[in-house]
Amino acid sequence: MLEINPHLDLAALAAEFASTGRLQVRDVLTEASARGLRQLLAEQTPWGLAWQAGAASPPQLIRTDQLASISNAELESVARRAAADPDYGFVYHSYPLVTAYLERWNPGGSHERLLEELNGRPMLGLMRTLSGAANIVKLDGQATLYGPGHFLRPHDDAESERGRLVAYVLNLTAGDWQPAWGGYLNFFDADWDIEQAFRPRFNSLNLFRVPQWHNVGEVSSAAPRARYAVTGWARDR
Repeated sequence: MLEINPHLDLAALAAEFASTGRLQVRDVLTEASARGLRQLLAEQTPWGLAWQAGAASPPQLIRTDQLASISNAELESVARRAAADPDYGFVYHSYPLVTAYLERWNPGGSHERLLEELNGRPMLGLMRTLSGAANIVKLDGQATLYGPGHFLRPHDDAESERGRLVAYVLNLTAGDWQPAWGGYLNFFDADWDIEQAFRPRFNSLNLFRVPQWHNVGEVSSAAPRARYAVTGWARDR
């Protein structure tokens, strides 16, 4: 499921990460592997809706079996609440791989296999090599789908007590994502100017050392397709 491209120049990529603290690895998986994973997200994932309104409020997840009983007006209200707080908020579709694994939402299914392969020797080795963090012991993760109006407000991922070392985004959006569609991973400087942004490219792996201030820009209503990814953190505990 996660077959790493054998032609990556790991030394050059690791040097770039060491210099800047962030990196986009293009064509990180073999083409067949990336297409299979894209199909899993697009066709076989029971999406829920993740949202949070303000840093003081806990994150929420409306599971897929609950979404059917919620009206469009109620969902629009959730999005407005998440967007209203000036400090922090998010709304996007999610399938939480770790929670689903621990609670056995689909025992033996493809999503459990995905989490196991994220924590297999090849993927952990790739993360350690690229980041230079030999003390990475595991990856958590969630599948994410950003559709029109979805966003993630600026934050820095600072949770050292939970062992976060490196954040990752494995992009699996099909086709050539256009700048006008939003959904970029943006990094901010001390004056809140965007100093770098990564476009959602199919089969690309974004890595960045935490803490760093970043966000996911709102996906435009003009976007004809969703922004698919597997996201999470590499941890030392």
